[in-house]
Amino acid sequence: MTAEPVGLLACAGRFPIVIAEKARECGLPVVCVGVEGMAAPELRSLCTEYHPLRRMALGRISRTFQRAGVRRWTMAGKFHKVNLFRPWLWLRMLPDWRMVRFWYSRSRRDNKDDSLLLGIIAELRKDGLDCVSALDLCPELLVREGHLTRRRPSAAEERDIRFGWELAKRMGDLDVGQSVMVRDRAVLAVEAIEGTDLAIRRAGELCGKSSFAVVKVAKPKQDMRFDVPTVGVTTIETMHAAGATVLAIEAGRTILLDEARTLAMADRYGIAIAAVRPDGDDFVSDSRTIARGDV
Repeated sequence: MTAEPVGLLACAGRFPIVIAEKARECGLPVVCVGVEGMAAPELRSLCTEYHPLRRMALGRISRTFQRAGVRRWTMAGKFHKVNLFRPWLWLRMLPDWRMVRFWYSRSRRDNKDDSLLLGIIAELRKDGLDCVSALDLCPELLVREGHLTRRRPSAAEERDIRFGWELAKRMGDLDVGQSVMVRDRAVLAVEAIEGTDLAIRRAGELCGKSSFAVVKVAKPKQDMRFDVPTVGVTTIETMHAAGATVLAIEAGRTILLDEARTLAMADRYGIAIAAVRPDGDDFVSDSRTIARGDV
């Protein structure tokens, strides 16, 4: 029997590539719709079918999946949302009528990430296309709990992590962003529409590339089908260039891409990475460790 194909709506970054590679290992056909200018070119050879999306066309996404026999689809990668707020949006994106109706829908109260993505999921569900989490295919990408690098956070860095954790959770609850950059228990930068990497760079500029902490968490009501916090090699490279010295992420709810390479790079740069699993709403830490299990 031939496995039922899965649809992949691919944006920027390594995550869509990892998903496509894992699906191929499992013998699962992948029908990919790649957002032009964002999706990696490698996806063309990794997927059973590859269709570039050059317009903001919900109808094209739906028809492509349906023609290929897709019933379940997933999304992966970062959509550069800042593109939606540059001049001449409609001339650049050339939306179809379905996208225009969706964008100006009165039923959507705002254009936050969750509102837009849940709206797109609901639109495609009307066509019998169910969105699933890509992590169902590769749950091993979710980071394990503990200190992941040779160097542990210092006592001062632990205080900054503890301070930043609650703030990051509040920002996530507001669907503003998932990361905050902290130095001496003061916020240097908060991630918003620009994304984590640019927020890290901004923090480095504001503190003269002195050491600071990056705290990245899942939203309190994180939908694991999309926008799951993700870190990897690019995160570490950006942190090193900006002067950041510690990264705190949420265990079991953060994707760690290319783990071996990412951790080796962090060790080389002297960056500490700790994956924390809070108990309920309380951040668990003491003067010796910020995670209960050591790696």
